[in-house]
Amino acid sequence: DEWFSRGKKPPEDPGADTVDFPKRTTPAKGYELLFQPEVVRIYISLLKESKTPAILEASAGAIQNLCAGSWTYGRYIRSALRQEKGLSAIADLLTHDSERVVKAASGALRNLAVDLRNKELIGKHAIPNLVKNLPGGQQTPAKNLSEDTVVSILNTINEVIVDNLEAAKKLRETQGIEKLVLINKSGNRSEREVRAAALVLQTVWGYKELRKPLEKEGWKKSDFQVNLSNASRTQGGNSFDDSTL
Repeated sequence: DEWFSRGKKPPEDPGADTVDFPKRTTPAKGYELLFQPEVVRIYISLLKESKTPAILEASAGAIQNLCAGSWTYGRYIRSALRQEKGLSAIADLLTHDSERVVKAASGALRNLAVDLRNKELIGKHAIPNLVKNLPGGQQTPAKNLSEDTVVSILNTINEVIVDNLEAAKKLRETQGIEKLVLINKSGNRSEREVRAAALVLQTVWGYKELRKPLEKEGWKKSDFQVNLSNASRTQGGNSFDDSTL
């Protein structure tokens, strides 16, 4: 929890780490009960204390939905999750044995990263575990996650590294480039996975500061471009990106 509550506040927003929900003149009732500040604390408690995969998945999924889009309470809840030190609890789920929990955590982090302060913290501390869930590499035992989960993780990585050079550097440092290029060029991943990986690679290549270090490591511009010619046409599950954004 400590590393998610620490850090330099953006100078243009001195109150970035605090949030005050709008003051109510009447008690919350009906569907309004679903997005009050006390609900955030309940979900965080469940994420930290529960050992049941279904509860962890449902809690992370609820946070994903509450943080989706640009509605007023979505912005408040994204900030509240950080203030209540819930980001680390969600990031920890990326190492869970249950694929459904990993996917739900990935979706929640993607929507939480819309908040710029959250994006900075998630990029600094969750990128390594996101990369570990990608196929390929030297991991033992190798993870065999479904297409939907891999695409979700790739989309989360892209959300985190957009307008976040430090997160893109962290992606490079954790051997993320190797895994992304492998997905893009191996020929045994689906078209959705290839497109999602290519989007991340294009975002990385968009940082001019990273091009020389990448070229020194042997990467070429062509490695960061979409390569659908060898993509598997096998489509698993849904043909759409699983996101509430």
